[in-house]
Amino acid sequence: MSNSLKFGTSGLRGLATDLAGAESRRYAAAFLRYLRSRGPVAELLIGRDLRASSPAISAAVIAGLDAPVIDCGALPTPAVALEAMRRKAPAIMVTGSHIPADRNGLKFYRADGEIDKADEAGILAALGDAPDLAPTATPEPAALPRYLDRYTHLLPPGALRGKRIGVWQHSSVARDLFVDAVTRTGADAIPLGRSDIFIPVDTEAVAADTAQQLAAWVREHSLDALISTDGDADRPLLVDETGQLVRGDIIGILTARFLGADTVVTPVTSNSSIEGTGHFAQVIRTKVGSPYVIAGMAEGQGTILGFEANGGVLLGSDVAINGATISALPTRDALLPILSVLGAAHRAGTTLSQLVATLPPRIARSDRLEHVPQERTALLLARLADDAEGFLAPQGTIKTVSTLDGLRYEFASGDVIHYRPSGNAPELRCYTEASTAARADELLAWGLKSAEAVVR
Repeated sequence: MSNSLKFGTSGLRGLATDLAGAESRRYAAAFLRYLRSRGPVAELLIGRDLRASSPAISAAVIAGLDAPVIDCGALPTPAVALEAMRRKAPAIMVTGSHIPADRNGLKFYRADGEIDKADEAGILAALGDAPDLAPTATPEPAALPRYLDRYTHLLPPGALRGKRIGVWQHSSVARDLFVDAVTRTGADAIPLGRSDIFIPVDTEAVAADTAQQLAAWVREHSLDALISTDGDADRPLLVDETGQLVRGDIIGILTARFLGADTVVTPVTSNSSIEGTGHFAQVIRTKVGSPYVIAGMAEGQGTILGFEANGGVLLGSDVAINGATISALPTRDALLPILSVLGAAHRAGTTLSQLVATLPPRIARSDRLEHVPQERTALLLARLADDAEGFLAPQGTIKTVSTLDGLRYEFASGDVIHYRPSGNAPELRCYTEASTAARADELLAWGLKSAEAVVR
């Protein structure tokens, strides 16, 4: 097995050059072998994003499967998951999500939804020789429109008529779908920034120059909102009418409130204002990664919704709204939260910024140090484990420590600094939280600079 290939927070990831060819066939065959150890497999679905390496990896995956394959083409990850559940068949999505263009990955789905950590272990145990069969598959072009139709009744007819919604298309696999989705709400859709070159968009760490461009588009086109996604459209990006990015965990909270969730499941990295809203009967905190959120949703009651700090929403139970039922889809989705937040603003008769302002004033920030190998990150975590009080002394007195995922420190002031290694790439992530934006930004800048002095 190539060293760069490993299971992270959501699927198998690594360098595209390592994943191409035999390795894709090996993992596809191992997945099928593992599934067959648990029961018969009649067919298997495949989809892909728009990375340059994805078509070849997709063909290699198909060549590793000695079962009928249904090729859904280029479409969002949640659309593949939805089609797999509809057909009661497993699926593989070829995508590296938000990570750099030289990398790629495979996301695996059982017939009942995304795999968990036990399934990952089963796939690894089943790894063996790589078959090299003829890469033939039956096309299924209807999977994409079925996914869009899923949200036909999420908002009342014409709910966003008169609104101007920008769609940053870049290289997202949902770039045309989102234009169609906005148009269906009655709003005017303004496509922006389409790219034929893959652009990795991390909705948790939007670069400063990108944020400035998004804000400039909002002003230039007099937008009520600007929307986008990461590469495979399972993480939303939302900008309000003032040009401010709406954080993913805020999107998640507003979506849960709009859909009337009783139980919210979210990682420890999400904003603590979730508990402060008082809207949810139960809040379950997990490690970062959709498999952990899915496991947490199994413990929930009533209407169950999960989300991550990146804004991707997982629907853990059916939801009745506007005279229709939206079925459970326990995998990250970007279209559901974007439409839900726009619908919440419409329902409240407010702008997006006014809607966000209804939440408790806890401001969270996050960013990353790139190209930091795990062994270098381990140096920082060891330093903190040995003398956190000394390392963090400039920020105050430590009140509580959480080791659920990385190291999260809450100070007596209520401020938070949280370090954790990325599960998908050689990166160190830093999360901060404070009562004001200025303080959250200050903590983040200090946290990254202090960490860099140790890991570089």
